Amino acid sequence: MKHLSRILVLSIFLLGITSVNAQDANNPWAVGIATNAVDFYPNGEGNPFSSGVFDEYFNTGDHWNILPSVSQLTIGRYIGAGLVAEIDGSINQIDKVGDQDADDLAYYSVDASINYSLRSMLNDGWFDPVVGIGGGYTWVGDQDGDDLENFDAPTLNGSVGINFWFTDNLALFVESKYKKAFDPDTGSHFQHSAGLRFAFGGTDTDGDGIYDKDDECPETPGLAEFNGCPDSDGDGIPDKDDECPNTPGLEEFNGCPDSDGDGVPDKDDKCPEVAGLLELNGCPDSDGDGIADKDDECPETPGLSEFNGCPDSDGDGVADKDDECPEVAGTVANNGCPEPTVEIMNELNEYSNTILFDFNKSSIRSESEEALNNITDIMKEYPNTVFHIGGHTDSVGNDEYNLKLSKERAASVREYLTNHGISTDRITSEGYGETKPIATNKTAAGRQENRRVEISLDKSKEMKDNM
Repeated sequence: MKHLSRILVLSIFLLGITSVNAQDANNPWAVGIATNAVDFYPNGEGNPFSSGVFDEYFNTGDHWNILPSVSQLTIGRYIGAGLVAEIDGSINQIDKVGDQDADDLAYYSVDASINYSLRSMLNDGWFDPVVGIGGGYTWVGDQDGDDLENFDAPTLNGSVGINFWFTDNLALFVESKYKKAFDPDTGSHFQHSAGLRFAFGGTDTDGDGIYDKDDECPETPGLAEFNGCPDSDGDGIPDKDDECPNTPGLEEFNGCPDSDGDGVPDKDDKCPEVAGLLELNGCPDSDGDGIADKDDECPETPGLSEFNGCPDSDGDGVADKDDECPEVAGTVANNGCPEPTVEIMNELNEYSNTILFDFNKSSIRSESEEALNNITDIMKEYPNTVFHIGGHTDSVGNDEYNLKLSKERAASVREYLTNHGISTDRITSEGYGETKPIATNKTAAGRQENRRVEISLDKSKEMKDNM
């Protein structure tokens, strides 16, 4: 009895500190060792074969035969649906048969049973009630001699018990088995057992110490805290839930890191080393113009998307960085600077039509200086415009001479203008001789109109400058 008490105390202690499971398909085998007690006195009348089988059931001092050592061995195999097939063998020493003394008779029994676990009805916890039915054979006899015929009979057995599982593999069990002897001249009796049961044989495919039934990653070795799943980068997030399983990260980003701490995980961050904005995929926008610095050609100055983040202060369609006149609206063709209007060009040509040359020469007469100075002043207002000076003659005289004279006269006008402050790369000149008349050469008035200097915009030069 003292031995049974010690086992009960140990079980209560372990159950208080441990979570449990039970023998099942993942731990199909179980071996038990126990101490057993035999009671041949199932009634209060001293007749062990009467119908009062539960009278004085707990009278351990007067009726129980206990061998205070390991005296029972069980072997069980889970067969499915909560059923376990079990074989057990017991030895004992009988000194009480009912309420009569006996002379230390030897007790041997071999039993087989089918046991059914009620644990599934109780939410599969550590508390595992069991009922069983089976049969066996029992021998009782004088251990000092060879005669064991004092008691020798098959029995029909019924049992109830409880397994207290405090690990996947270890349980305390207590059991009470009633053995009804088939021989009416021999004694039916109770056999009570208490001991430890060791379950084993579970399937652990990946060898990580976690049975497949509890392993959420049964094909890959893992950790107990993650139900058998691995955590390759050690960030506390199992690989199956980790979007960056090989790089330590944060739980809020499903295991991915955020190196710059801007709230955008590195895998989605276009600028993972620099803190930025969520709406710009983690990239900064220093000037706040909605264009990420990495795409902004003017990252310190708010600008427009069509100019890659650069401003266009005068709104002329030319970004300030390329605008030679950023404060004054101009044209794209003229690098953002204003171009002379048709009215201005007409005014220039009104002045140019009054330019006079010495007869058959390219030298400019002095009375033309006022017109040339007016032309110079107007051109200075458009410092980025390229002007073209064209010289023309009437048809009187030799064609070659007329072409030569027109070129020289256009060049003379260009020279005057460059000498008075107009950049040489902003004026071109050419002579066209008599090839571009604007009036008839058959009258004196028409020939007078054809002898002229024209000012126009040199678009071809502007295009080259913009390339």
